[in-house]
Amino acid sequence: MKSFTVHLANWQVHGPALRAIRETVFIHEQHVPVELEWDEFDANCLHMLALDSAGYPIGTARLLPDGHIGRMAVLKDWRGRSVGSALLLRLLAEARKRHLQQVIVNAQTYAAVFYARFGFQTAGEEFIDAGIPHVRMVLQLP
Repeated sequence: MKSFTVHLANWQVHGPALRAIRETVFIHEQHVPVELEWDEFDANCLHMLALDSAGYPIGTARLLPDGHIGRMAVLKDWRGRSVGSALLLRLLAEARKRHLQQVIVNAQTYAAVFYARFGFQTAGEEFIDAGIPHVRMVLQLP
């Protein structure tokens, strides 16, 4: 039984919820430096926000206008419960609506298998971003 929903979010309205998830996952759990987490792109991205049945924020992801997917984060207690899949599917649907030819994600290497399940293919060698191994992955959209 699905006990969460995924919604389009607006950075100006939902920013505090989106920030709280990313702070918990990236800054506190993964030790990403604060100055690397926040950038000028958030205001112009399409954001998704996952909420539990009580309306508590549990996950987020964003799509940049150029087709880059990023900042996908799900709170620890909700991992393995299809929240990430739901966020990604909504972003892919929005990318198709915007007639993007492809989407790109710089996936943490351990998550490459997750993205591959959706058809993403590795494009290039592993690299380090914020001290964490990543790999670039691309999905061509029909």
